[in-house]
Amino acid sequence: MPNHKSAKKRMRQNEKRRQINRNNRTRLRTAIKKLRAALSTEGADAQTLLPETISMIDKSVQKGVLHKNAAARYKSRLTMRVTGESSAQ
Repeated sequence: MPNHKSAKKRMRQNEKRRQINRNNRTRLRTAIKKLRAALSTEGADAQTLLPETISMIDKSVQKGVLHKNAAARYKSRLTMRVTGESSAQ
């Protein structure tokens, strides 16, 4: 446990940031899982979920949850899978 006043404040700030980052990361992972689940089932849900998921990935980069290259990789792979699925039908 911290003894200094500034260390106590830093601990409170770190805990608050940890919770915010955790919520953002969880929200992102859930959106990606929903899109992947929509891809596995037959339906046009993936086409509607893709823009929402890409937007959430971009927001995650802005918030510092995800690195920009990792985000580009996610967006590229998800887009290829969605367009590949729709063209195969």
